[in-house]
Amino acid sequence: MVDQKINELAQRLDNAWENRRPIAPLRDSDGLADVIDSYAIQTRWTEMRLERGETIIGRKIGLTSKAVQQQMGVDEPDYGTLWGSRYFAAAHGRAEVPVDLFLQPRIEGEIAFLMGRDVRGPHVTPQEVLAATEAVALSAEIVDSRIEDWRIKLVDTVADNASYGGFSIGAWDHKLTEIDLRLLGLLITKNGEPAAQGIGAAALGHPALAVAWLANKLSSFDITLKAGDIVLSGAVAPTLPAVAGDVFTLEMLGQPPLTVMFT
Repeated sequence: MVDQKINELAQRLDNAWENRRPIAPLRDSDGLADVIDSYAIQTRWTEMRLERGETIIGRKIGLTSKAVQQQMGVDEPDYGTLWGSRYFAAAHGRAEVPVDLFLQPRIEGEIAFLMGRDVRGPHVTPQEVLAATEAVALSAEIVDSRIEDWRIKLVDTVADNASYGGFSIGAWDHKLTEIDLRLLGLLITKNGEPAAQGIGAAALGHPALAVAWLANKLSSFDITLKAGDIVLSGAVAPTLPAVAGDVFTLEMLGQPPLTVMFT
């Protein structure tokens, strides 16, 4: 795909983000078929935002569930960039999120990594990821799609920054780097009622394996996972739709709960 077309599609996604008006799937409207082109669009969109003062504070991993990969017809995850303007800090374990920032938001429970030193592929292992991790935390990712009615395939969601909407993080804990994250359970309640649950193994078999995949994938684009980066390692429980007034509380054994309120 030529640079002019990449710029055009990145601008279209940016307009949808800013105006909160969804667009048709790019595979239908413009014949987008190559995931390499999709990553080029995602990169150009990020560059556009950086030119306007945006910041990059980490990366997110998507499609870590084998069931979702089969549904999408792919055999590996994807990744997106965490833009700092959509980080919702949690004060005393509670974060408020203005719902009108989004088009069609959903919430996911994930395990977040704070990198303590640089990690660069192409042969990074989960053990190397854990050794390079400063701390781990419970996280709530808000996924959102600029593609109307969530009618996405891989090329659409990759171009759309892996359906990034925003996120919040619970308390960082270094001790979590020393336990088996595969067995770490997570419970989400919605408006006081149990709504979803899962365990760390849902993220590609092990959250650190997902982060190792990311480091190796980034290296193919000459990108290094850097010290200080936050990495959302993938959903470990079913995704839940969110509307104004919804209150989600995420709980993980041994950690203080994280509550996200959509206002």
